[in-house]
Amino acid sequence: MNVRTGAIIAVLMVQLLYGLNYTLAKDVMAGGFLTPYGFILLRVGGATLLFWLFSWMGPQETIDKRDYVKFFVAAIFGVAINMLLFFKGLEFTTPIHASVIVTLTPVFVLVLSAIFLKEKVTLLKILGVTFGLAGAVVLTVYGKSTRSADNILIGNTFVFINMVSYSIYIILIKKLTAKYHPFTFIKWLFLFGLILVIPFGFSDVMATDFGSFPPYIVFSVLFVIVGATFGTYLLNPLALRHLKATTVTIFIYVQPVVAGIFAIIMGSDTLGIVKIVASALIFTGVYLVTMRPKVSD
Repeated sequence: MNVRTGAIIAVLMVQLLYGLNYTLAKDVMAGGFLTPYGFILLRVGGATLLFWLFSWMGPQETIDKRDYVKFFVAAIFGVAINMLLFFKGLEFTTPIHASVIVTLTPVFVLVLSAIFLKEKVTLLKILGVTFGLAGAVVLTVYGKSTRSADNILIGNTFVFINMVSYSIYIILIKKLTAKYHPFTFIKWLFLFGLILVIPFGFSDVMATDFGSFPPYIVFSVLFVIVGATFGTYLLNPLALRHLKATTVTIFIYVQPVVAGIFAIIMGSDTLGIVKIVASALIFTGVYLVTMRPKVSD
């Protein structure tokens, strides 16, 4: 197996882990075993512990004191707002809805890049943003859930804000990831993130009866911490070492496919015409945004 093939397998594993995460996390919260904020505290706390335990695998780098502020700001958008609103949104929406909205990330990264990094905006990109937003609106306004406790409008809005926050995070860390090894960056990112989420989830975790968790829920919680957080944040940097960032981003389209199939198999979601139309609009938008213009002879 060559290096490129290994990198492609790594990024596919990331999307597989994320795709399964939607249903497993939803089942934990829908069953009343953990609140969204309590779950996030466990997720960030467990991942932070693992990142610091395994930090010896990376180089021991000296961090510029001014960059600690940048780590903290990145943690606000990439861990606190991103994760808290994602799980809060997932509590009210469905796995398919959430996974489709998350695929808008490349669109907003490009929009923010145009604003803050002065990257060129083309007609294709404008059309792509329009299609993508139209799909998100259709999914949010007309989408439905089989669970009476769900509130699609609120849930999709939270997931949408989470996606925008993550896009801001991607822009913020562009220079930091070039300056520091991924292990150095991630362990500090999650430590600051843990400090930020403790006030939101501490009381919920303290009130949780962990002894009541059946084996499936225990597995789901461990999967979210070890697989969908620690594993993905380790595999992504490995893939980025040998693949272009645009190539890695394209693999995000695998997420809703995995999430949708798994959610339907587990009975956590259903597929209807609104979801199909909205997904088609969003995928068309993302495709147009990420298309490379033809170079004339």
